[in-house]
Amino acid sequence: MRIGRKTSGFLLLFGVWTWILWPNFLKNIWQDEKSWNDGPTAFFLVHLALTVVSFAAGNAIGWLGVRGLRANRRTDTADSVGAERERVPSP
Repeated sequence: MRIGRKTSGFLLLFGVWTWILWPNFLKNIWQDEKSWNDGPTAFFLVHLALTVVSFAAGNAIGWLGVRGLRANRRTDTADSVGAERERVPSP
């Protein structure tokens, strides 16, 4: 299955957004007073799990975008080489 260029770009941007959003979210939760009470609270552990799962999913989605863009680039290059061969008459 091929992923289009626009879709691949969107997936890659989603991965980048993940790197911007989730580390900042975890930093804010870490500093929240509800996160600690003689150790981590349930509030912190739930948000930590949310962050880890979302970060992992965002990385996987971003990687799919990278692979889609690479595949499109290889296909575009192969198509342009094939088109060039069609234009040049053979001896």
